[in-house]
Amino acid sequence: MSKILIKNIACIVTCDDSDRMLKDASILIEDGLFKRISQEALDEAGCDEVIDGTGMYCYPGLINTHHHLYQIFSRNIPDVQNMELFPWLKYLYEIWKTLDTEVIRLSSLTAMGELMKYGCTTCFDHHYVFPHGSGDLLEAQFAAADELGMRMYASRGSMDLSVKDGGLPPDSVVQTTDEILKDSQDAIERFHDDSYGSMHRVALAPCSPFSVTADLLRESAVLARQYKVRLHTHLCETMDEENFMLEREGMRPLAYMESLGWIGKDVWYAHGIHFNDEELKLLADTGTGVAHCPISNMKLSSGIARISEMVKLGVPVGLAVDGSASNDGSSLMEEMRVAFLLQRLRYSNDAVSAYDILKIATRGSASILGRDDIGQIAEGKCADLFMIDSRRLELTGTDLDPSGIFGTVGYKCPADLVMVNGKVTVKDGELCNIDEQRLADAANTKCREYLSKN
Repeated sequence: MSKILIKNIACIVTCDDSDRMLKDASILIEDGLFKRISQEALDEAGCDEVIDGTGMYCYPGLINTHHHLYQIFSRNIPDVQNMELFPWLKYLYEIWKTLDTEVIRLSSLTAMGELMKYGCTTCFDHHYVFPHGSGDLLEAQFAAADELGMRMYASRGSMDLSVKDGGLPPDSVVQTTDEILKDSQDAIERFHDDSYGSMHRVALAPCSPFSVTADLLRESAVLARQYKVRLHTHLCETMDEENFMLEREGMRPLAYMESLGWIGKDVWYAHGIHFNDEELKLLADTGTGVAHCPISNMKLSSGIARISEMVKLGVPVGLAVDGSASNDGSSLMEEMRVAFLLQRLRYSNDAVSAYDILKIATRGSASILGRDDIGQIAEGKCADLFMIDSRRLELTGTDLDPSGIFGTVGYKCPADLVMVNGKVTVKDGELCNIDEQRLADAANTKCREYLSKN
């Protein structure tokens, strides 16, 4: 039984049911769970490790609800910097069709490593590109997460509409519906763990309504509910998508998805920028979630999501960085500030607060992933947290409201300490379980080789 005490913490922003902020407090962790959170001194006797939290602000681990980890090897490409989504995708599919297990392993380590350094402890990845003969890509992702100590929520994504069928991707990265369903079932049975505090989970995630058939969407929903796993896809990201669906199906994207069973508490959509008033009410009434990706939405000129309205209506909302090729980074700390400022720009005094954005990145994100064991610092929950040193020059004058720092002031430094499941994974801003320079060298070498094929 492991026992860790973090003492003398300047302020704990718990994000718990009571929104407590505890000054001069301590946390006792046992077997990967928060055992006690107290402003009284806690006994050090029997502790395997005692960590001094003097001067530190402590927060629940951030939870990323939509990513494409492999895209870190196709970011900062000059040719696509001024493209919107559809032409951007068509260009990059020609690169992505050469993915293999080593690209996936190294890009996953790199992207999740960056996420973790900036306070993220759980990552959901929407992987939907499975080139023929590319190997066991999900296994490579879970192995990378385990090496870093990241809590991983992977998806068995899919596409069955290629260019010749009226979709966007090349033939070499699409599969038949039967192949996809077989692989999806296999992924669930091999990797999904729905136990409390699990480190591995799987969702089913066909790419988007414009790259898959109605049959695949319908059958994926049936399979997901048979196995009690969640459903995810891109939706209402651009006006191009809306126009495409109106022309092809004669209905708006959400109505189309609802007709195929894609609505409810076990479903969350990435982006959700172009929902109308009636659709927002439907999302709220059914508990259907939205992963907000503000930087990606700006980069691709897609629009500003109606997050402040969603929160007031009760739509479940989480935060996400989206793929590295449309961001082009992996920091939820940066995402929080951009999210806050975009809502201020659109809604002024009716915007969500900076603390609301932190709650979206923690409790909200946990909710749309269907997890009640992470996202807050509370007794009995998983010991996922990060700490930053309030004595840094960059945080001078911020002590009036530690809960709002990430939205109002912003924070660009790596976390001083990150803990996942009661284990330290980042210390003094550096990853603990991997040699960062060796990883960077190997990843850059593989990235150049990968890009040279195109």
